[in-house]
Amino acid sequence: MLIFIKVTTMQEEKIGTVLNDLVKINEARIIGYEKAMAAIQDEDEKALFQQMIEESKRNIIELHEQMLAHNSGDEEEGKVYRAWTAVRSPYVGDDRSMVFTFCEYGEDTVQFAYSSALHLQVIMPFKLREVLAGQQAKLKEAHDTIKSYKDVLKD
Repeated sequence: MLIFIKVTTMQEEKIGTVLNDLVKINEARIIGYEKAMAAIQDEDEKALFQQMIEESKRNIIELHEQMLAHNSGDEEEGKVYRAWTAVRSPYVGDDRSMVFTFCEYGEDTVQFAYSSALHLQVIMPFKLREVLAGQQAKLKEAHDTIKSYKDVLKD
C-alpha cells in the first residue's frame, strides 16, 4: 500500500534550505581538496583528491536536480550549514600527514552535515531521502579511504 504525504510550501522551503546547505558544503569540500592537491607532490594522492572533487561535483548536480524537483532554490543558509561552519576547520600545512588529517576532519564534518540534514524535523519525499542517504554512504566511503591514508602516514 502506498501512502502519499502532501508536502506543504513551508516544508518545501525547508527542503530547499537543506539542499542549498548541502550544495555549499560540497562546494567547500571541492575547495578543500583543491588546497590539499596544491600542498602535496604525490601524483597518486593528487588523483585521489581529484576523485573526491569529482564526487562532490556529481553530488552538486544531483542536489540541484532535487532543488528543481522541489521548486526550491533559495540562497538562505539553514541550520545544517551553520552547524557545519561551526565545526569545520581551516586547512593549514603542507606535511602529508597533516594534509590527510585535515582532509579526514573535513570528511567528518561532511558526515555530520549529512546526518543533520537527514535527521531534521522536515517531511522529505522518499526519493529525496534516498538521494541524500546514497550521497552520505558514498561520502562515508571517501571518509574511510582518507582515514586509511592518514593512518598509514602516521605509522
